[in-house]
Amino acid sequence: MRKWNSREERRSRRRQGAHRNDWYRDNRQSSSQDEWYGYSQTDSSNQASQRGSDAANPSTSSSSVSSSSTSTSSSSSTSNVAPELPGFYFDVEKNRYFRLLPGHNNCNPLTKEQLQEKEREKHRARLLSEDDQPFKKAPRVGLNTALLLQKRRVGLLPSNSYCRLVHEVKASGMMRQRLEVKSTENHSPNQDNFRVIVGDSASERVFTVNDVSHGGCKYGIMNFKGCSRGSLAVEMCDNLYFTNRKVNSICWASVNHPDSHVLLCLVGMADTPGCVSLLPASLFSNSNPEQPGMLCSFKISAAWSCAWCLNPQADKSFSTGLSRRIIVQDAEARRTQTYSVTSDVLAQQFAVRAPVLFNGCRSGEMFSIDLRVRGRRGGGWKSSRFHQESAITSVRLLQDENYLLAADMLGQIKLWDVRATKPVREYKGHHNEHAYLPIHVNEAEGLLLAVGQDCYTRLWSLQDGQLLRTIPSPHPAAKDLIPSVVFSSQLGGRRGLPGLLMAVKHDLYYFSYNTDPQDTTTRQPAR
Repeated sequence: MRKWNSREERRSRRRQGAHRNDWYRDNRQSSSQDEWYGYSQTDSSNQASQRGSDAANPSTSSSSVSSSSTSTSSSSSTSNVAPELPGFYFDVEKNRYFRLLPGHNNCNPLTKEQLQEKEREKHRARLLSEDDQPFKKAPRVGLNTALLLQKRRVGLLPSNSYCRLVHEVKASGMMRQRLEVKSTENHSPNQDNFRVIVGDSASERVFTVNDVSHGGCKYGIMNFKGCSRGSLAVEMCDNLYFTNRKVNSICWASVNHPDSHVLLCLVGMADTPGCVSLLPASLFSNSNPEQPGMLCSFKISAAWSCAWCLNPQADKSFSTGLSRRIIVQDAEARRTQTYSVTSDVLAQQFAVRAPVLFNGCRSGEMFSIDLRVRGRRGGGWKSSRFHQESAITSVRLLQDENYLLAADMLGQIKLWDVRATKPVREYKGHHNEHAYLPIHVNEAEGLLLAVGQDCYTRLWSLQDGQLLRTIPSPHPAAKDLIPSVVFSSQLGGRRGLPGLLMAVKHDLYYFSYNTDPQDTTTRQPAR
């Protein structure tokens, strides 16, 4: 009898242990599920006790309900974010995971790069639809033309600040319209992709470089005419003779008169070395039957940048930035002066008040060269040396030549005080990783422009560095479809129109300062 009782006791203990293990297992599963959905057993017990206290004290029930609803909404919002699993991605629309492989194959062509590109394209399409709206968000809170005019009338706003802020409002409200580019020879629209456009000092003409299907580049000059209702008419003057090489850098040159020539750095081919060509602008004009002015070419290999000097002390001189060398040459006398440096010179610009050349290198170093100082060996001729963290892609001097703008391949744009050799302002938001991208300054409007590697055109206030507007590209972003822009107060000369000119693919777009919503119905929509 005692033996039977001991056996029954052991069996009952086993049953209790099994029930206890099942209870623990069920409890762990329920707690894990509750944690997955942002809800736990402690929360339920707390809510139950809270409901009991609310029944006892109705005055606090409303506050407890609001706090519990807030906590529930916050927990539900955090629970909507699915955890990231290695090798998988979560599709929000289909509410499930999909396998992700780092490459293309026949079974699963889905890659992380494709997903990122898809998200970027959705973001661009959304910004493009918002940018097409006639009424846009003001660049600063509470800033509009009526408020600025009222403050100026009562004396709360100085004249220079009023003009600057009005230009900011106009720039933020620019509307896009597509221009049809016609050639003077066949009057057919342009079919070649734009590579780069560069306006002259007066913005009367814009020099263009277009890619051609059989290789190389085609050059041309666009002339503008103002039309009714704030639009532009564009006429392209081609010269198909210069179509064999790729262009690295362009600037306008004043040899016979202001902006009489165009200076180009051409990349060498298999059998032909690189060179720097000085082309007369009259080559691209059908109305001038006379012979063009000076046409010359200088054999220089691997030229990265070029700049023309407008100071009378170095008249008709230009510089070329090479791999670890800088060459300053007289275009007429052919006198040459060479400076050895330790890095590739990617950006250059001459000062106007003095024969001083500013340079930006691949190493991030920036320095100036005074052409009047000669005979020093080594790096003794360098002055105003300062550095940024990455390769310099563009340098621009302000009218006050004590200040220099510099952009690099980390997307940083800084304003430097040349005298103190330190940055005094930074313009954030620019995107660049490895592209050779310029920056554009319009001090009359107090604006700074730059096109990023993500194909977005951004405008900043030159005075305080605030980002005023981000303009998406009308075409999907691609490495070979980065827009090229020209911004001016007078596109087409004295009687021209203010605005932004954007060239991307084979299309040309004009962003007019005219912000009248009644006029937007007559404009041709962007394609």
